[in-house]
Amino acid sequence: MSKMRLRSEKMGWVVRGLIRSGGYDYEVGKPIVEIVNTWSEWNPGHNHLRMVAEAVKRGVLSAGGFPLEYNTLSLCPGQSLPNRNLLALEVESIICGVGGKEDPAPYAEPADAVVFICSCDKDIPALLMAAARINLPSIFVLGGAMLPGKFKGEDVVCCTDAQRLERDLRAGIITEEEWREFRECVFPCSGACGPMGTANTMQCMAEALGMALPGSACSPAILAETYRRAEESGRKVMELLKNDIRPRDIMTEESLENAIKVLMAIGGSTNAIIHLIAIAHELDIKLPLEKFDEISRKTPFLVDVKPNGRYPAVDFHRAGGVPALMKQMEPIINLDVLTVTGKTLKENLANVQVKNANIIRPLNQPFLHEGGIAILKGNLAPRGAVIKHSASIDRRLLHHKGPAVVFNSPEEAYRHLLREDIEITEDHVLILRYQGPKAACMPETGALPIPTVLAKRGVKDIVRITDGRMSGTQFGTIVLHVSPEAYVGGPLAAVENGDTVELDLTRRLLEVKLTDKQIKERLERWTPPEPRYNYKRG
Repeated sequence: MSKMRLRSEKMGWVVRGLIRSGGYDYEVGKPIVEIVNTWSEWNPGHNHLRMVAEAVKRGVLSAGGFPLEYNTLSLCPGQSLPNRNLLALEVESIICGVGGKEDPAPYAEPADAVVFICSCDKDIPALLMAAARINLPSIFVLGGAMLPGKFKGEDVVCCTDAQRLERDLRAGIITEEEWREFRECVFPCSGACGPMGTANTMQCMAEALGMALPGSACSPAILAETYRRAEESGRKVMELLKNDIRPRDIMTEESLENAIKVLMAIGGSTNAIIHLIAIAHELDIKLPLEKFDEISRKTPFLVDVKPNGRYPAVDFHRAGGVPALMKQMEPIINLDVLTVTGKTLKENLANVQVKNANIIRPLNQPFLHEGGIAILKGNLAPRGAVIKHSASIDRRLLHHKGPAVVFNSPEEAYRHLLREDIEITEDHVLILRYQGPKAACMPETGALPIPTVLAKRGVKDIVRITDGRMSGTQFGTIVLHVSPEAYVGGPLAAVENGDTVELDLTRRLLEVKLTDKQIKERLERWTPPEPRYNYKRG
């Protein structure tokens, strides 16, 4: 039964009239499918999604539904983390109105089912959060990945290879002209940024959760298969509506654990931890940080994709993508979970094959025997910190002690690190603090550059520690999300230049060589800085 029929007779004719005012021949009773589209002209992850929406509409119409498209905020990575929550709230408010999902307001969008079209870092988790709140029959259509560019005969992808080549430019390895040539080729088409950054990671998470059709994640955005799958999704959402299969039937504790295992196997973005915890919260599922490390210790790292490996994300898709990876992982994942196909994961994987075992390894031939992400603790991070060790360039640094060099802002760090007259060695540990949620809305500032003086000596990695985040496209031995953050008096605020800091991946340890008494005494003399984003009004 259409939600329209659940509204009062008095208001039903008004909504019908509003729809017909757009030139649509709509009769009350036909199921309405809301197409929530994050299309935008300005960024490549979203600038093709209008055409994707047209394909979805064809599928909905052919299956007897009535599609209505609605455009949301379009969140590219430059948007702050709180905007994720804003988008989730926006969609919930538009579809449910002030009455909430149990009693939609009369002028709320009259949706019986929802298709969410999204591609990037924050819009995918935001819409998964919204889907959990709204809990109408829903399916996710993923915008796919950007094709790689070609630079000197090599496949290059934005952000990951830019980080490497910018370092090489400062080191004098490449010229300004070569740097310009790289910049011209590295954004060749529409799609999410080409490595296994946060965007492609979250596409994998949506599929691993069961909310997108098999093979959706990392599909080349500009190829016909992406549009065929979008049309199929339009038909499939009508089946979900008919069978009353809802997001909370699909996104369960078991499917969340499957997604975390996939995250560890792909060496995905550390930002996915933040997003999965938020999604679990909307589903009323407890997901402590420690659960990620527990799963990581039992899940091997299996995928050779940048920034951890050699290949772009579209090559992961061509190797079989998430279905092929989960086929390899069958012995360690829950196969009984329901998916948007209306079938179990086991049924979806029945005929799946790996097309390139060099990119997607079997369980018994992993690149690493543990997952790509680990959770650290110690007196520098009593409530935990995160490291994507699969992206470490110099794995010796995963067991390292060195003197701290402390920065209180990204600007201060860059001014210092890009100079050519500083005294610093590869043994130093760079610390960037006051980047946490309360100090600065937790920006992606953690991947500080290799100091120029070290880059010129051929150094490619150095330990970096922050209470902020980093782009999932970036690499190096970088400790993130240190908690409590420095701004609220976490131990990171007590660290001074020259203090010895220890990182030990095996022991999951992050420690500064100070006693509890020394840390306490320093914090008693400490005062927090002004927050980076002061939103006081008036």
